[in-house]
Amino acid sequence: MTKFLLAVHVLAAVVAIGPVTVAASMFPPAARRALAAPEDVRATGTVELLHRICRVYGVVGVVVPVFGFATASNMGVLGSAWLIVSIVLTALAAVVLVALVLPRQSALVEGTGTGTRETTVRLAMFTGIFNILWATVTVLMIVRPGSTTGA
Repeated sequence: MTKFLLAVHVLAAVVAIGPVTVAASMFPPAARRALAAPEDVRATGTVELLHRICRVYGVVGVVVPVFGFATASNMGVLGSAWLIVSIVLTALAAVVLVALVLPRQSALVEGTGTGTRETTVRLAMFTGIFNILWATVTVLMIVRPGSTTGA
């Protein structure tokens, strides 16, 4: 059962979190292009699509920690320091996405003509923080300090 839960956890991370990190990273430059040419329907459509990807896959991403907890419980590692740090970083990444990235994306999508370059730069910073948090969690999941796998 542990292998199944781990497989679903990893697949969910790749399928759900991957698109959010990529789309969120693509959003600020796409928003700058849309702001520079508000009449460009294609640029505006790209921004809307990237925001939709972030929202939808962000919601789907809830599956990742759910299966992560189930896997950790089956493995008996719920009290491990690396897992606790990963949980905290995952929660922090979720807060950054929900409180800092998505609202700024929404504001730019809803009023593409009123945004500024500073808005997109700040959004890029928050997106970078979100991506660094997920990269750190990924490394912790692979390295797992104190792991008995010998890796």
